[in-house]
Amino acid sequence: MISQLPSIVFGFIYFDPLYFLVVGPAFLLAIWAQMRVKSSFHRWSQVPLGSGWTGAQVAQKVCEMGGATGIQIEMTPGQLSDHYDPRERVLRLSADNYNGRSVAAAAIAAHEAGHAIQHATRYPMLALRSAYVPAASLGSWFAFPMLFAGMIFRYPPLIYIGIALFSAVVLFQLITLPVEFDASARAKRVLADSGIISDEEEMGGVRSVLGAAALTYVAATIQAVLTLLYYLWRSGLLGRR
Repeated sequence: MISQLPSIVFGFIYFDPLYFLVVGPAFLLAIWAQMRVKSSFHRWSQVPLGSGWTGAQVAQKVCEMGGATGIQIEMTPGQLSDHYDPRERVLRLSADNYNGRSVAAAAIAAHEAGHAIQHATRYPMLALRSAYVPAASLGSWFAFPMLFAGMIFRYPPLIYIGIALFSAVVLFQLITLPVEFDASARAKRVLADSGIISDEEEMGGVRSVLGAAALTYVAATIQAVLTLLYYLWRSGLLGRR
């Protein structure tokens, strides 16, 4: 029924037990994933890298070994704000990871270098994600306002437009998963081959940090998919009229 959609939209809360039953577990998983990231990063940021390399040096080496030449490494403000910008071919690391000589810094730097390698080797899923960014951005900005307006005015077309826009966000999350997993796989492979990681304990730390980071993407995707299913059910587009 239109009057039942949705329980939480754009900061306005309408209590619906079904929403919390469907989406609640994924929300809890997302919280746990964030806690695990912080815990793993904190633990391995205290463990110095045997090779003594900084995150910036690790990123540069992994890029070069993976075939991503001419990549500029820069420092960026914030904590865990690390990212690769394919438009400018710049890899940006937060200060802790840029200057850090820990296992955690090496793991994060190598992961972002993995994205640079994807770009250099024309990894199809990265190209697809980059091309899909405008649609995902449009969905993230306008999905909830459309849903809320449709609910307030009891106007189904607005609700359906909102659902379609939110579907674009969900699809972007699904595309992101293989991109992130592949970047981590490339990072671990090059770290092992380059000698930057000196023993199995350090590689275990790399796996721990990158595995925790991957879990956040998995949790976000599950949450988005379940939210979409909830919207579809409450709108009557899935399983009911």
